[in-house]
Amino acid sequence: MKNYTSFEEIDRDLKQLALERDIALEELKVVKNDFEESLKPLNILSSSLKFLSKYSALVFIKKIFK
Repeated sequence: MKNYTSFEEIDRDLKQLALERDIALEELKVVKNDFEESLKPLNILSSSLKFLSKYSALVFIKKIFK
């Protein structure tokens, strides 16, 4: 536990903590927006199509070399 010797030290630490909290809240907003964006149906469909195309290409290559 920190011992304070003046009110200025307390005020400085309180301002620092308030700024850190504000930064953390803004970072959470960004994460939330990214998560919501990734759950949109178009993005899910796009990701699925990319996966299927890669998988089908691998299956095709495997059949060629058999």
